[in-house]
Amino acid sequence: MPDTATLTFHDKLVAARDAARGLVTITTAQKNAALQAIADGVRGGIERIVPANELDLANGRDSGMSLGLQDRLKLDQPRLEALAQAVEQIIALTDPVGQTVRGSVLPNGLSINQVRVPFGVIGAIYEARPNVTIDIAALALKSGNAAVLRGGSAAQHTNGVLVEIIQDALESAGLPRASVQTIDEFGRDGAKQLMRARGFVDVLIPRGSASLISTVVNESTVPVIETGAGVVHIFIDESADEQMAVDIVRNAKVQRPSVCNAVETVLVHRAAADRLLPGVLQALRESDVTVHGDEGVIQLFADAVPASDADWASEYLSLDLSVKLVDSIDEAMAHIRNYTTGHTESIITNDLHNAERFLAEVDAAVVMVNASTRFTDGGEFGFGAEVGISTQKLHARGPMGLAELTSTKWVVRGSGQVRS
Repeated sequence: MPDTATLTFHDKLVAARDAARGLVTITTAQKNAALQAIADGVRGGIERIVPANELDLANGRDSGMSLGLQDRLKLDQPRLEALAQAVEQIIALTDPVGQTVRGSVLPNGLSINQVRVPFGVIGAIYEARPNVTIDIAALALKSGNAAVLRGGSAAQHTNGVLVEIIQDALESAGLPRASVQTIDEFGRDGAKQLMRARGFVDVLIPRGSASLISTVVNESTVPVIETGAGVVHIFIDESADEQMAVDIVRNAKVQRPSVCNAVETVLVHRAAADRLLPGVLQALRESDVTVHGDEGVIQLFADAVPASDADWASEYLSLDLSVKLVDSIDEAMAHIRNYTTGHTESIITNDLHNAERFLAEVDAAVVMVNASTRFTDGGEFGFGAEVGISTQKLHARGPMGLAELTSTKWVVRGSGQVRS
């Protein structure tokens, strides 16, 4: 097979489809050997990856890229080591391909089993997230899929090196280089073609801004698993513990504000605002967070700036946070219904009834009690990595790991039965 870098767009799709057919029958041991080669390649490729990434970062700064996107784009030695470790965690996970979901033997003796099978070719469109290149490649390989990646111009140099490292690793393990390919060289036109590659690409996963995701969902003829923006809420209930509220809100906002599971709006029960809010806001101020507050918040916190209607719908991805006082859990849940993107919602409470109401009534991919929203993550959930957080309700919802990259088929074994 020719070097995938010299192929036309159509040739790459054909090569991906052919590679996917071969991946269906490879053993778990072959998959794991290739994954270990990828992890070793990431560790051994630091001197190639970091300079390419620094070039992308410099271009981003020159073009006015936001600090949040720069943070997502950055790959340094600790982050690369974390990526290599994530690949090794995937090695340790059970191979989903061939698992029986359910089955039975019919009265006529037919044995029927629903088993997990790869999708085939997974397409991914994302921006300024070179870690996704490794995550999707590793998860696709372990679940028996080929991957066609459009990582965007902002990370083109980094992704180019990463894909070369992945393909070298695949080749060293006896697998086709075309099992993982980039189409970045085809630019935006390549992304458009990927969205219309029905018959070659079995499922498409977008990751990025709300506008990117909307474009893919609306324009693609390939089935899409929608990953949504993260307008994430925390409701501090009247019964909440003050220190717990401080710790959770600070962690959810400050630990890494540029990611989709960072909290963007905090709702506080008005009856407990005097007790709970000063400590929370002081901790945020110490971490340089700008608070966008309603009138009640501004009365309690002079440093707050007035919140507009747009703030409640904003995914800041920065050290900004909107804060609002509410009169009840019902008002809090009504606000969440109006503004949620269906990603992650959390309540801080010591009231068991309110906790269970929140879990039952709030409609999101992940709902939490007394925990930071930063835990909505494939790695934290024990998946090794993720291809995204699905905010749709079909097939996959929440962090998508190995099982979410498979479909199923029915395997029927008989001994001559005919239907009467």
